[in-house]
Amino acid sequence: MMKTTDLTAILPNGQMFDFWEVPQEYDRELHVNNNHPDASDENDGTVDRPLKTINAAAQIAEPGTRVLIHRGTYRETVHPARGGVSPSKMISYEAFEGEEVIIKASVEVKDSKPSTGWRLVRGYREDPSKTKGIKVWEIELNPEDFKGYNPFCAVNILHDRLFIEYDKTDMTPYLNRRGMVFVDGKPMKQVPLYYMLSESDNTYWVEANGQKVHIRLPNDDDPQNHTIELTNREQCFAPKVPFLSYIKVKGLTLAHAATGAPVPQRGSLSCYRGHHWIIEDCTIDWANGTGIDCGNECWHHPIIEGQIIGHSIIRRNIIKDVGVCGIAGMFVKNMLIEDNLITGTGWQRMELSWEAGGIKLHNSVNSLIRRNVIKECYGCDALWLDVGNENNRITSNLFIDGINSREHIFIECTRDAENLIDNNIIWNVEGRYNKNDIKDEPGSSGWYKTTEDDIRNGYGIYLEGTDRLRMVNNLIGKCEKAGFFAKVVAFRLMIKRGGTSRENKFYNNLFYQCQEAAIILPNEHNEADGNAYSKMPPGYLRVMYPEPEMCLDLQTWREFCGFDEAGCECDIEIDINSDNLTMELTINKDLPEVKPDEKVYTDYFGMRVEGNRVAGPLNVMKSGKYHFNIDPRKLNKEG
Repeated sequence: MMKTTDLTAILPNGQMFDFWEVPQEYDRELHVNNNHPDASDENDGTVDRPLKTINAAAQIAEPGTRVLIHRGTYRETVHPARGGVSPSKMISYEAFEGEEVIIKASVEVKDSKPSTGWRLVRGYREDPSKTKGIKVWEIELNPEDFKGYNPFCAVNILHDRLFIEYDKTDMTPYLNRRGMVFVDGKPMKQVPLYYMLSESDNTYWVEANGQKVHIRLPNDDDPQNHTIELTNREQCFAPKVPFLSYIKVKGLTLAHAATGAPVPQRGSLSCYRGHHWIIEDCTIDWANGTGIDCGNECWHHPIIEGQIIGHSIIRRNIIKDVGVCGIAGMFVKNMLIEDNLITGTGWQRMELSWEAGGIKLHNSVNSLIRRNVIKECYGCDALWLDVGNENNRITSNLFIDGINSREHIFIECTRDAENLIDNNIIWNVEGRYNKNDIKDEPGSSGWYKTTEDDIRNGYGIYLEGTDRLRMVNNLIGKCEKAGFFAKVVAFRLMIKRGGTSRENKFYNNLFYQCQEAAIILPNEHNEADGNAYSKMPPGYLRVMYPEPEMCLDLQTWREFCGFDEAGCECDIEIDINSDNLTMELTINKDLPEVKPDEKVYTDYFGMRVEGNRVAGPLNVMKSGKYHFNIDPRKLNKEG
C-alpha cells in the first residue's frame, strides 16, 4: 500500500490518489499444469491432480480463489465465468512461483505444400527468370482450429469507421486480414496481392475466402525447417460477459492475439467493461490491434446508472509490438498505470483511425500515470488523453523515440479542470509529414509571410482545444518541430463551448535542441516562467495569433508577453542512449535556481526537492559531467 507521504501520487487538486488495493487472502487454490502426466479438466485442481487448461479453472473459480498456473504454453482463450466481490475477495490468475506461462492465441501448423496456380508477376506474362528461386508454400487451415473465429476471414477495421478521412488514408492496413503468421516466433509481413510475395521474402498472402494462407519464408526456406504459427483466436484472456470485476492477472505472457483495430477496444487482455482489475508483471506480445482494454470498450454502449468504469491497476507489464494501441480505456476513472514498458506500438500504421497510441484514454478522471517507459512508437502517440480529461497526473515517465510520429503526448479537447504533466523526459519525436510538401523559400520569399505553415510537425506535447494544462519540470528535447504546440479548436463545441487553448502553464521546464521552436502558443492567454532553453534556433518562442505571428527570443518573450521573467538560456549538452536508457549530461556553466512550482515536490526519480531547484526533471545545477540511468520504473515485485 502507498503511504500518504508518496508525493508522486498527489493529484492536481491536491488530493492523494485513491489506492484501493489491500493484501490478499485466498480461501482456495486451483493448480493448472498441462505438462503434468495426470492433468485433466476433470480433476479437482490440486498439485497432484491439476487441471489441464486455464479456462477450466476459470469456470469454477469463485471469489477468494487463486488459480496457480504452472510452466507451459497454453493455446486457449481464458474466459473467466465470474469476478471477485471486493478488494479483499478477488479472483487471481497467477504464474506459479514465477514460472514462464505463455497463453497463445495461435496454432502451430505442420502441413504445407508448394503453392501453385497463382501469378508471381503483376502482369499477365510470367517471366521465369524473374521468379527463379522463389518458393511459396500453401497452408490450408484446419476448420477444427478455427471454430467460432477465423481472423483470416476478417479485415482489421471494425464497425466504427466514422472518423476515417479516406482521402488522407492508405486503407491497405485497414483492409488486411487480422490473422498473423509467425516463423520461429517472429512475424511475417502481410501483402494484399499474391504477386507481391515475389517482391520480398518473409511475407504471406491470404486467399479471398480466408481458408488458405500462402507464405514465402526468409531465404526461401522450407517450412519443415521452422516452427510456423497462425493466429486463430481473437483474445488471450477475456470474459465473455461484461462487468466482471475484482480480477487479478499476474505474471502471464499473452501472445499472438488476432484483435481487430479499435474501436471497439478489444484487447489481447480484456477487462471487458469490468472494474477494479489488477494486471501486473505480464507480457503482451504481438497483438494485432489492442494490447489491454480497461474501459467501457466503445462509445456505442450506453453508460448504465451507477456503472463504475476503470479503477484498475496496470503495472510492471511489458507491452510490446502491438499493432494499434497498447493500453486503451474509454471513460475511465481512477486508473493507476505505473512501471510499464510499452514498446513497438503502432506497426500497423493505422494512426489516422484516431485510436493509435502507447496509451490512449478517453475522458480520464483522477488517474495517475507514472514511471512508465514508452518507446519506439510507430506513427502514433506515446500517450493520448482524448476529450474531457480531469485531474490526471502524468509524472516521471520516459517518452522516447517517436518514429515518424506527430507528437509524444497529445491532450485533446480538455477544458474544465487542471491536469498535471511533471518531471517527465520527452525525447526524440521525428514528425509525421511528407518532407516533399515543404516549399522552398529562395532568397527573401519567406521573410514576409505572417504565419508559419502547418506541414511540418514533431512535437513533445501537442494540444488541441485544451485549457488549464500544467506542465512543470519536464525535459523536452530533440523534437522535429517544437517542444510544445497548441491550437484552438473553436468549433468542436462538446456541449458547452469550443476549445480556446488558454490558461496553460509552463513552469521550470528544460527545452533542448528543438528544430524550430521550444514553445508555439496560439495566443498570449497562457503563463510561462522559470523555463530554461538550450541549443535553440532563432525565434524559438512564438505566439501565432493575432497575426502577424511573433517569433521571439527570450528577451522579447519577456518584454512583449511578460513570460519567463525567471527563465534563462543555458549551456548544456545532453546525450541519451535509447537502448540502455542512460543519459550523459554536461553542464558547462552552473544553472540558475528557480522557485519550485506549488504543486510539484519531487524530481524525476521521485525524490523530494527542498527549497529552490533548477529547470527540468533532474535537480542538478553545478557545472560538470553527469551520468544517469533514466529508466524510472520500480520493478520490485510485491504480493
